[in-house]
Amino acid sequence: MNGNMPPPNDPDAQSEQRIRLGLRLKSTREYLGLSQQQVAERTGIVRSAVSDIERGMRRVEVMELQKLARLYRLPASYFLDEEEAADAGEHALAGLPRTGRPLSEGDRIEVAKFIQYLHARREAEEEEAGGPLRPPLDPKGRA
Repeated sequence: MNGNMPPPNDPDAQSEQRIRLGLRLKSTREYLGLSQQQVAERTGIVRSAVSDIERGMRRVEVMELQKLARLYRLPASYFLDEEEAADAGEHALAGLPRTGRPLSEGDRIEVAKFIQYLHARREAEEEEAGGPLRPPLDPKGRA
């Protein structure tokens, strides 16, 4: 554990952790274009609970987090990462060797196409901006 972390029974720290977790869950849900109702229907978690979790007003149970992570196709570790600028891609890539299933040829082609798309999009954004872009900002506006 990090030496800068407050004790686990610190109510303020628990509140901050719930808020950070909720924001990650909400931003992932929105990125995927899902409504809270759709998440509720697909996970069996009532919609009001999804809302409360995303707002940091309610603790998320382990089984709920597993259901959400499965729906969002991300490892639960991403949502629990204490770093504010945690990268979902790094967590997903770290878990690939443990999947036990190699990608099909079609999947590898799709991944390669997506990587090409990301490179092209980045180049276009840099060209539009007149130079290399800075790293993306986290929700609090820091690099």
